Amino acid sequence: MSEEKTSYFSFGLRLFKRDADFLIEKNSVESSFRNYLSSKGINLDNDTKEDKEKELAQLEIEFESEIKKAVYRFINKNFDNIVFFAGAGASVVLEKSDNTEKNKDAKSGIDSNYGKTVAMLAENINTKLNEESDSKDIYSLKDLAKKAHYAGVITEKNQRSISDHFDLEDFLSCVIHFEPYINNKKKKEKYIATKKRVLEIIKENTSYSYDGKKFKHEGILNILTERIEAPSKLSVITTNYDTVFEDAAANQNYTVFDGFKFLAKPKFDSDMFNWNLVKEVSDIKTRELEYNKRVFNLIKLHGSLTWKRDEEGEIVRVLNGEKVEADDTVMIFPSSDKYAQSYQEPYFDLFTKFQELLKRKNTLLITAGFSFSDNHIFRMISQAVKNNKELALLVTDYDIDQPNNKNWQELLNLSKDYHQVAFLKATMNDNLGTYLGARNDN
Repeated sequence: MSEEKTSYFSFGLRLFKRDADFLIEKNSVESSFRNYLSSKGINLDNDTKEDKEKELAQLEIEFESEIKKAVYRFINKNFDNIVFFAGAGASVVLEKSDNTEKNKDAKSGIDSNYGKTVAMLAENINTKLNEESDSKDIYSLKDLAKKAHYAGVITEKNQRSISDHFDLEDFLSCVIHFEPYINNKKKKEKYIATKKRVLEIIKENTSYSYDGKKFKHEGILNILTERIEAPSKLSVITTNYDTVFEDAAANQNYTVFDGFKFLAKPKFDSDMFNWNLVKEVSDIKTRELEYNKRVFNLIKLHGSLTWKRDEEGEIVRVLNGEKVEADDTVMIFPSSDKYAQSYQEPYFDLFTKFQELLKRKNTLLITAGFSFSDNHIFRMISQAVKNNKELALLVTDYDIDQPNNKNWQELLNLSKDYHQVAFLKATMNDNLGTYLGARNDN
């Protein structure tokens, strides 16, 4: 490899010179590739694409190879502890087929049959409430906002579609906090019914059928569990309510330690995360333990669609598609109260376990589709990066250039300050597995 190539450390669409920062201005493959060509003394503006088509194709392969090698060097260590953090973007599937155009969100190119962004959730809530307010005893979204004295923007002027400036978390917080101040019994019943309907819509939009051809979770599980030596096991952390990881695990014959006892009626017990799956291997001279590699911890920080409180107030996991009512659901819904709710059962135990994993020596933390907008989670991770010198953080996302995201910029500053933080433009259900499973050929 030439000296010129080794002077660059590449992750996705962000290139760093080792002696000085060299950041691209636009978050696009073309912009990133142009910078790569520029480092090799090639200027696309001086040549026609037709004249350089074959050479450019080869250079693109080299560029991709450079990124794979950089990722390999970053993660190819004997980590004792591997933690994979999946945010909302990990359940998002980009629509690529013209045959299913009807399922494609026009603005984002996201297949609406699967994971949704917060903006898509908000738009769906607005549409559903507008449709149902005429036939059911519930408010439209705008009327609910008026009743809750919400001061934020709902829709743009003279438009029905949701505004880009609408903040679903702030809105739900306002709705929840104002509920005790409604004195009129009939209005309060309608208000509560509308709030419940909003929560039901969120549940409906985060529940979808598992499709192994769309979701790449199985491949990620296989790649990461292969990197861990027993008795350690992979820990998957997620803020998502869906059951994609559980379904992927079932398809690949994994045993999941999700904090629930292995009973006919699974009850929550955080001590279950500390258990493993072993069998005795007996011979004449010794008795040894053999660890099953196809196991992992699944820590769902914000709860799950399949969790509820039973009649005795215990937290149980439902089986066989049993429907869980909104009032019984064990889920932290989007609101600014998420931090306070994280101190309640079972969330406190889940966050405590996550924090303990971040403090372990020789740890690799990989995030996928997480924007770090949840301040309490971001603080846990950033403090771990600062205080645990044996923690390496690989941040992966569709967009790794987020100048308006203060938390993101703080992580970027930590990477510049010689902490083990790297950024990779990759998505869970597209190319992340390609990078994590790559091998260094040189």
